[in-house]
Amino acid sequence: MSREESTRIFAISTTVGQEKNVAKIIMGRVEANNIPVKAIIVPENLKGYVLIEADGPHLVERATANIKHIKSRVPGILSLSEVEKYIITKPVISELDIDDIVEVISGPFRGMRAKITDIDRSKGEVTIELLEASFTLPVTVHADYVRLVSKGR
Repeated sequence: MSREESTRIFAISTTVGQEKNVAKIIMGRVEANNIPVKAIIVPENLKGYVLIEADGPHLVERATANIKHIKSRVPGILSLSEVEKYIITKPVISELDIDDIVEVISGPFRGMRAKITDIDRSKGEVTIELLEASFTLPVTVHADYVRLVSKGR
């Protein structure tokens, strides 16, 4: 049996913002009652859901019964490939190219739009020219400080 087939991941719908609290309550219940749950995952970029790895849905039901912020268990089993896109994060710089239009999301130029003129992938920095400035001034910022608005060319 391959790793993909043996992994059974179930999704639990929760109140948005309460994912970590729900996971802590489930973890306490699993430890106290010796429920064989393999993993509890709270993905950062998947709001309103907690993922639980267990051998069957009956174990998930036992671990999550009567917890306040749990809405329901999503029917079905998630495959590992479906879950990987939520738990493996790509660096922002991998999606950026020269001439892309970005918005600065942090620092003194926050909220301004700019065009990328140079990328230093080894340092994780981009050089941008602010579009809203009266004259072009190249500014080098960390890639995490920009958000892609549109692709250039």
